[in-house]
Amino acid sequence: MASSSSFAAGAYDVPWVEKYRPNKVSEIVGNEDAVSRLQVIARDGNMPNLILSGPPGTGKTTSILALAHELLGPNYKEAVLELNASDDRGIDVVRNKIKMFAQKKVTLRPGRHKIVILDEADSMTSGAQQALRRTMEIYSNSTRFALACNTSSKIIEPIQSRCALVRFSRLSDQEILGRLIVVVDAEKVPYVPEGLEAIIFTADGDMRQALNNLQATYSGFSFVNQENVFKVCDQPHPLHVKNMVRHVLEGKFDDACLGLKQLYDLGYSPTDIITTLFRIIKNYDMAEYLKLEFMKETGFAHMRICDGVGSYLQLCGLLAKFSLVRETAKAA
Repeated sequence: MASSSSFAAGAYDVPWVEKYRPNKVSEIVGNEDAVSRLQVIARDGNMPNLILSGPPGTGKTTSILALAHELLGPNYKEAVLELNASDDRGIDVVRNKIKMFAQKKVTLRPGRHKIVILDEADSMTSGAQQALRRTMEIYSNSTRFALACNTSSKIIEPIQSRCALVRFSRLSDQEILGRLIVVVDAEKVPYVPEGLEAIIFTADGDMRQALNNLQATYSGFSFVNQENVFKVCDQPHPLHVKNMVRHVLEGKFDDACLGLKQLYDLGYSPTDIITTLFRIIKNYDMAEYLKLEFMKETGFAHMRICDGVGSYLQLCGLLAKFSLVRETAKAA
């Protein structure tokens, strides 16, 4: 049986995503426009109802939690109701839990309101959203709502019109790198620059993914380099995919298919292969016309794979299309 001291030590093994989550709006990385708008609200108070929309891992939940902490300070615990997609959020929850919280009396400073945070709001049922719009109206003088979602179009129009929309976009490589360096310095993680590059590549603008991949690589191998990162993240190595594209451009179709076969035999899913392929093509140094045509064909193939036709033949067909585009461009 483990000793009590080992349990005490384990208590500090917090995921780095939580450990390095910013507590102030001003500390949030990226999305300067959105963050500056939230900073004004944090400074002046009188928060409007908000919809924060954008891809996963870009700081929506972090922003709203930091804003709530700054606005409410010591009253945070009693003046904030947080519901996530994992909670039941049907019509009964809106009618009971949210309504009861909105009716609750909490003494706050002037210009401050109770806050209801609905994470993953786009997964709420239409009925629950209809009930919510009425609650938002009735208790608007004491309670404000913040809805975080990936696609704002899944929120019904009446709620959208009652809220200020704050859009978040994917973070740039530079922004993610800045935060990764802070974390590796604080955690004393041994790394090589190529390792951090690989983490940024696998994250694709998602800060949560980047920190999780960094922690997973460090836990698994105690050293962050390219090879270890791609092993942990189980993504096709970009170098393999880059070689495939190079073979196609050099007219070596058989070599390109061989490279594809190797990736396919390693057990990577067609979705993983085609996603990496798209990102390689996007950054590959080739003629503009070729790049656009390659991206178009990759998009069509991705669509077919999403429809369920994820065979090796489908991916070979894509490489054949690339070769055809190249030949056509050469003839022209």
